[in-house]
Amino acid sequence: MNRKLIAYSLIILLSCLPAAPAARAADLRSVYRQVAERKAESARQKAEQSQRIRLRKEDLKQTQARLRTEVAQLERRITEQQQCLSAKQREVERLQAEQIADDELMTNLTASVRISAKQLQEILIASPFTALEPDRPERLNRILDANHFPGLDDLEVMVELFETEMEYGAQVNLAEADFFAGDGSAERGRVLLAGPFVIVRLAAEIPRLLDYNPAKRSLSLLDLDLPRGQQRILRKYLNGEEERLPLDLANGAALQQLARQKGVIERVQEGGVLVWPILLLAVAAIFISLERVVFLKRVHDNTDRTMNEVNRRAASGDWDGCRRLIEGRKTPVYNVVRAGLTARHEGREVLESVLQEAILKELPRLERALPLLNVMGAVAPLLGLLGTVTGMIGTFEVINIHGTGDPRLMSGGISVALVTTMLGLIVAIPIMLVHTFLDRRVEHIVGDMEEKSVTLINIIYRCAGERCRDCPV
Repeated sequence: MNRKLIAYSLIILLSCLPAAPAARAADLRSVYRQVAERKAESARQKAEQSQRIRLRKEDLKQTQARLRTEVAQLERRITEQQQCLSAKQREVERLQAEQIADDELMTNLTASVRISAKQLQEILIASPFTALEPDRPERLNRILDANHFPGLDDLEVMVELFETEMEYGAQVNLAEADFFAGDGSAERGRVLLAGPFVIVRLAAEIPRLLDYNPAKRSLSLLDLDLPRGQQRILRKYLNGEEERLPLDLANGAALQQLARQKGVIERVQEGGVLVWPILLLAVAAIFISLERVVFLKRVHDNTDRTMNEVNRRAASGDWDGCRRLIEGRKTPVYNVVRAGLTARHEGREVLESVLQEAILKELPRLERALPLLNVMGAVAPLLGLLGTVTGMIGTFEVINIHGTGDPRLMSGGISVALVTTMLGLIVAIPIMLVHTFLDRRVEHIVGDMEEKSVTLINIIYRCAGERCRDCPV
């Protein structure tokens, strides 16, 4: 395009020059020729340039196509590699999760084995059969070592110890064993082990019970006497005459409790000063109860037969016979009847008042000491409660000084403090029962007196209705 502009410019310039026509024509042809040459050269160059551009464009298209193909291939490979990487990552995550689960399972399994081994060791230490083989618990120390991984041989040891302990516990065994006597001296002899429940020293004298000490893994003679019934059963069992055997199902706790069991005198001595008033109340209540029982038994005879005879004679007007029949009898019922016979000539209201007065006169004799017995029954538990309160005050003072680190301080003090309450209730309950019994007896006697007095009034006024007032006095 630039070359065309240059050619046109030259033609215009030449046309403007003032030259001769011939020269100017020659110059024009020359110029045309040059322009044509240059135009041809320009066209040729343009064709060559177009050819080069076309070829270059085709090369670029081919390169672009090839690069696109390569990019697509690379993208596919990247996608495949990413998918493969994701799969590998998922596989790694799965394997890691499995590894964590396996590690956790192995840790739990190891912990379970060690826990079982520890429990087994505690069972063995507490088992009286360890006194025969003191080194049994030490066989588990290797399993309990934190730096040791339990293997099959360790599990076999545990199984063996478990089976041995179960076999011992299900059998009655005779063995030679070392034990300590009451004075602390070591002895050796034959012992009978009925499972883990009872251990008996076999000797020519009376069989003695043995106690197992887990801390020392040794046996010692118990300084206690079994009840006679259990001693008899134990001797018969050892002689083959009995199939039963006294057992301590608490693994020694019952024997220890039996050894520490206190007698009545020791319990009373633990109660303190307030025990003695309670005991005095008990003694006084015993004497009062015996006296009242004997008295009420003596004054409450069977009066029905005698009163039937009195009624028969009174109905026939034999008042002297009635007096002779009850003469010398001092029971409340006869005293009331005697007062009624004396006042038989009075009016009905006066006669009823006389009989009621006679009944009231007999009541103090019958109810004597019963209110006192009732008061004793109420005071005895109150004294026991007072002793418990004072004992609890002392217990809390001890806790305030020594703290609550040892529960036995508190439990022992409470146990001692409750002794007075126990004694108070032991005394009060029988007193209340005896009081109720005696009160019912008195009510029965009073009812008998009222019944006989009403019967006597009816007979007297029946005779009056039949004109019997002229009967001899």
